[in-house]
Amino acid sequence: MSRTNDNSPDQTIAPTAEDAAEGTEGTRLLVSRRAALGCMAWAGAGILWTVSGGVPRSIGLIGEAEAATKATDFTFVQISDTHIGFNKEANPDVVGTLRRAMADVNALKTPPAFVLHTGDVSHLSKPEEFAQARDLLQELKVDKIHFVPGEHDTLDNGMEGFLKVFAPEKGGKGWYSFDQNGVHFVGLVNVVDLQPKMLATLGNEQLEWLEDDLKGVKSSTPVVVFAHIPLWTVYEPWGWGTADSAKAISYLKRFGSVTVLNGHIHQVIQKVEGHVTYHTAMSTAFPQPKPGEGPAPGPMKVPADQLGKLLGTRSVNVVPGKKQLALVDMPLDRSV
Repeated sequence: MSRTNDNSPDQTIAPTAEDAAEGTEGTRLLVSRRAALGCMAWAGAGILWTVSGGVPRSIGLIGEAEAATKATDFTFVQISDTHIGFNKEANPDVVGTLRRAMADVNALKTPPAFVLHTGDVSHLSKPEEFAQARDLLQELKVDKIHFVPGEHDTLDNGMEGFLKVFAPEKGGKGWYSFDQNGVHFVGLVNVVDLQPKMLATLGNEQLEWLEDDLKGVKSSTPVVVFAHIPLWTVYEPWGWGTADSAKAISYLKRFGSVTVLNGHIHQVIQKVEGHVTYHTAMSTAFPQPKPGEGPAPGPMKVPADQLGKLLGTRSVNVVPGKKQLALVDMPLDRSV
């Protein structure tokens, strides 16, 4: 694979003694399992998270964050789990909610340099769903959209249909890297041969590629890794994690700033481990249950007036020369 160049609520969730006992040495859970079960409430307000020295802190709401953005910064946006083709009662109009999300992105005062789509572009990986998604996403006012697949993009003929429309390079296998404004971005694939309720895998070939890709990157370079399924174990009984992610993270530990962006679970959960910070994202299509609540994951129907609070996108601001990324989660409905 080649490398390309492209020029919560108002209160903080404090960990309890039980939460602290769940962590391991050198690991701090921003949202422990107990706090994670309440994480959907975080989607009710656009909180800005700035990641500095590996420790996130909230510094304001969306309007304040945009006002603080300097002309020399650059911003990108994460969109995830658009599920084009889905039409069940959890959200019979996924095109409409995607368009609302894209309108929010297009209205940002600081236009994003690009968009990262972290998978499940389609719902059933049908050619017509990929085509519709491609056409819809062209409504975004950005020069480039970088994609990685979700498991819903590989249901029909594996990766073939997805790669035909969204491949970063001809003949590639879906994983790739690029550099922009002094930041190294790595897109990974962890949805091939995925089995229900089993953890995802990256595989030896991709891990070897990742090790080789990072060899030429200085340790002072901020790194952003994006993949569909979380690269940390959110909830193993539901397969919400990646079995061989520890190997990938071992290649990233020498870097002073690493941000990992994932989708798949349709809700915001965050974790810090040394200089590596992990963030899962909302969907634009439908919410899923909180980890461990209910018999299984899947589309979750909520009252109509709550749906917009649980769907949305994420804006990420990069400050040149600083080990700092500022994250703003942007629900479709930000009313209190």
